[in-house]
Order: sequence, then structure tokens, then C-alpha cells
Amino acid sequence: MAECENTNDVSIAEPSKLCDLLDRGWKIFEEVDIANEPLGSTSIQVKVKRGISMLEEASRMVAQLDLFSRNEELEEIATADLKYLLLPALVGALTMKQTSRDKRLEIVQTARAYFMDFLKRCKEYNTSQFELPNSTNESTSPDEESKNGNLTAKSVPCPSDLVSMAAQRQAKIERYRQKKELEARLSDVRRAVDSGQADDEVSRDFYLLNVRKWITVCLDEIESIDQEVEILKKIDGLKQGAAKQPPQPVRPPMKPFILTKDAVQAQVFGAGYPSLPTMTVDDWYEQRRNQGVLPDQAIPRKVTVEDTDAKEREEEDKEREAENDDESSLLKARNWDDWKDTNRRGYGNRHNMG
Repeated sequence: MAECENTNDVSIAEPSKLCDLLDRGWKIFEEVDIANEPLGSTSIQVKVKRGISMLEEASRMVAQLDLFSRNEELEEIATADLKYLLLPALVGALTMKQTSRDKRLEIVQTARAYFMDFLKRCKEYNTSQFELPNSTNESTSPDEESKNGNLTAKSVPCPSDLVSMAAQRQAKIERYRQKKELEARLSDVRRAVDSGQADDEVSRDFYLLNVRKWITVCLDEIESIDQEVEILKKIDGLKQGAAKQPPQPVRPPMKPFILTKDAVQAQVFGAGYPSLPTMTVDDWYEQRRNQGVLPDQAIPRKVTVEDTDAKEREEEDKEREAENDDESSLLKARNWDDWKDTNRRGYGNRHNMG
């Protein structure tokens, strides 16, 4: 940033304060523009508001001092006063850094007004060759488009619209190229200006390069703002339409019903379905268990105990006979073993042959 210079008698009224306000506001914008913190953070938003306040105060002072006039040429402006041409552009750029969602439409429209003020003044002084955008965002709502019969034409671009879009694209590419060239030249001149060793010609070139660079920035910003304003207006229209609609009444849930031939039949035969259960499955199970009629409580358990006792008694009898060496039992066992040796298993079994 260049140091304050006092080369114009008109700006001697309060030179240090006016110059200090511009330099501090400009520095705040550069800090916010390259900050690594989120734009919505409290510290950044505090800086943005402080910078806007400083630059707006500087703009009011410039208007009171009447530094610029439509009757003079660019060459007639003093070198020390050239940088004050940037005030509306810097205020608009800082205004765009605000992140209030509820006031977004107001923010972008305010920033557009600042950018247009800067471009108009640059156009009056013929600082650069460019086409001034429309003063207002000439966009119609969908209802107006349908009334005018332009909805179909808007949805399908005509050849003239395609030519206009191609021209806008080419102009944007050209502005981007000019911006890069101006930034390259500014980086060379800035060193001499910041060091305080630049003469009047170098300082004048530095401020004019900044003005021309900001012309390209403002043109791009206005183009983006016009698109955003159109979207924001449509969103507001949708919200207002939704708010106007009366709330839908909450319908009570429908009760189940059975179709019958007539009311008498319903009274005689009932609703047509069983009554509701009087106990849960667990209650029924507990009741049956107490009665001792469950499958795992009654008959199967007794049968199992009796079979076990019979087998135990049979084994005890066999052991007792073996201990007593009963001759008949031994003879029967030997005969059985001999018979099994000479006859295969199942031989002579004609029990279930029909």
C-alpha cells in the first residue's frame, strides 16, 4: 500500500485521516481475501464490518471534499486522489464477504450498487474500454414470463440468445486475460510504491493499474450477482407461496370396520371377527403348566421313568442269575449262542410277512 501523499490543495482539509481510512480499509480487505480462516468465523466478520465502516466513512469524506467532477478528465485528477476512485469497489468487495443468510439478497444488491457506482465513475473518466452493465437486474418472475408467453422462449434458447451467450463468454475470457496482465504489471510496480521510492509517474501508473484491475473484478462480480439475485428471488417466492397456503388439518386415524348387509345382521352376528384375547401366550402357558397338562410335564415324563426302572430291574435279574449260576439260564444262553453261530441274523423271522 502506498503512503499518503498530499499533492492536491483540495484534499489538504483532512489528509491524514482520509488517507489513513482508505489504507486501513484496503489492508483489511487484503487480509480477509487471503485469510485461511473460514469466511463465516467471528474474527473475519468483525474485520469485514470494521473495514466497511472505515471505507464508508472515507467515501463520505470524499463526497464532502468534492474530489471528483464530471467536467474534468482523467489527466486532471491528482495522483494522490486517484486511489480514492477505488473506494466504492472496495466497499462492495467487503460487503460481498458478509455471510448473513437471512440478509443475503440485501447484501448482494448493496454490493452491486457499490460496484455500479465505481464502474460509472470509471466510465465517466474513460479509464478503460468496457461496456457498462444494466443499472438494475432485469429479470422477470416465472408468473410474468408465463403471462407474457415468454416461458417457452426462455426454456429453448433462440439463435440470438446463443450468439449473446457466446459474446458474454468471450468477453469474460478477455477480462480474465486482462486481469492477469494487470496483476503481473502491478506486482512489479508495487515494490517501488511500497518502498516509498516511487516518483509521481510510477505512483500514478500503480493507481491506474489498480483501477483497471478492479474494473474487470466488478464486471465479473456484477454478472455473478445478477444470477444469484434471480435465484434468491425465486427462493423467496417459493417461501412466500408456501407460507400463504393454509395448513392441512390433521386427520384422525380411521377405525377398522366390517361391511355387513345391514345393522340388524351386525347386531345378531357381531362384528364378524373373534373377540380380543383375554390373556397373553405367556399367561396361558403358565396356567397350563400349573395344571400339569403340558407335554413336558405329564405322560412323557412318567413313561420315561417307568422304562428306566424296567431296564434297571432286568439288568439286576441278569446279574443275580449270573451270580447264582443257574443251570437252566446257562444252558439257555449257550444254546442261544450256538444258534446265532449257525444262523444269520433275521433268519426265520416271519412275523410281519402278511
